[in-house]
Amino acid sequence: MAKVGRKKKYDESFPQQALELAEKGLTDKEISRQLGISTTVFYEYKNEIPEFADALKRGKQTVDNEVENALLKKALGYDYEEQVTEVRISEDGTQQPAVVRKIKKHMPGDATAQIFWLKNRMPKEWRDGKNIELTGKDGDLLAPKPIEITIKRE
Repeated sequence: MAKVGRKKKYDESFPQQALELAEKGLTDKEISRQLGISTTVFYEYKNEIPEFADALKRGKQTVDNEVENALLKKALGYDYEEQVTEVRISEDGTQQPAVVRKIKKHMPGDATAQIFWLKNRMPKEWRDGKNIELTGKDGDLLAPKPIEITIKRE
């Protein structure tokens, strides 16, 4: 790995390296370090060299799809086989050959994964915030303009 600091000349191998690193789930900052370039130079290359930007996009899409599939699987639940190895001890204390059994199990759907999925895929129906209209006794709106409330989380 080269030292970060001076602007390293663009290398034709960068797109392939960036693709492989992005497929492993590395962030832009981590990828720039692995390529031996500063994050500033990384973003210059990303903005100015379409082949480099495309490789990053394809690599990130690959791992994003894997995570999305894993989240969906966890949300819905799934069946799997677990292999159990049993060693039997005879009456004289010696070990008998191991017995391998396969046990079918079911992992139920996970409510947290389901909520996360729904909030992101159907935000209008599943968002936490609600729009509330304030009306007076006569039915007139008390706040004709939307009120914005910002919650800062630290």
